[in-house]
Amino acid sequence: MKKLLLTAFLVGTFSMSYAQSDYYNDYRRSISDINWQTVVADLLLSTTQANQVYALNDRYRNYDSWNRVYVVEPGRWRGDRYSELERILGREKYIVFKKKYYRGENPVIVYGKKNDYKKYRKEQEKYYKERSKYYKKQNKHNHGHHGDWD
Repeated sequence: MKKLLLTAFLVGTFSMSYAQSDYYNDYRRSISDINWQTVVADLLLSTTQANQVYALNDRYRNYDSWNRVYVVEPGRWRGDRYSELERILGREKYIVFKKKYYRGENPVIVYGKKNDYKKYRKEQEKYYKERSKYYKKQNKHNHGHHGDWD
């Protein structure tokens, strides 16, 4: 029974880390799918705005730096990124950006279709529920039985 539960935990852990990497891949695609030099030219961004956009794109250069921030809520990157982009561009230019590069849809929705946050939360809750059952059984077994000397 212990081996079965341990296996379930390991599978849960790997499936959660897979979901996490999917979110990171969406984050990277949100940057690489767009030619940002064209965005800067099309929207007539100032040098300061362009530098801020490039800095935003370089904020998390690898999975580890991204994961340190979004380990608990991986879907949060979308809201964070696009609210920051809206702040940099300004409301009017952000609307133009959204229409041209995301066909009028909110970028949060565009990159939310593949990785639904609710799905991730359900997987996370299932993992912790299974983990909790395992530890309750362990504690019941350890506290209810005092060893071989009884």
